[in-house]
Amino acid sequence: MDRKELYRRIDLRVDRMFELGLEEEARKLYPFRSQNALQTVGYQELFDFFEGKTTREEAIALIKQHSRNYAKRQLTWFGKQEGWGRFHPDAV
Repeated sequence: MDRKELYRRIDLRVDRMFELGLEEEARKLYPFRSQNALQTVGYQELFDFFEGKTTREEAIALIKQHSRNYAKRQLTWFGKQEGWGRFHPDAV
């Protein structure tokens, strides 16, 4: 998939996650923020927002950016693997 399209889809997905309650979910998990399972993209940025380190808008922008960074690392890793086929996500 074209990188620009991939990044657009990531941004839309993050917006959808917020519509479906990501912020509320993170608030419920905030007391457990030191757990390894919560050291992930999405929660970490929201925990910083809850602690006043960023604004809500900055947290959303960071989640999008960090998700795009993660996708790029995945593409790099898969690009080095042999025997893996690629397909467009709309093809499945």
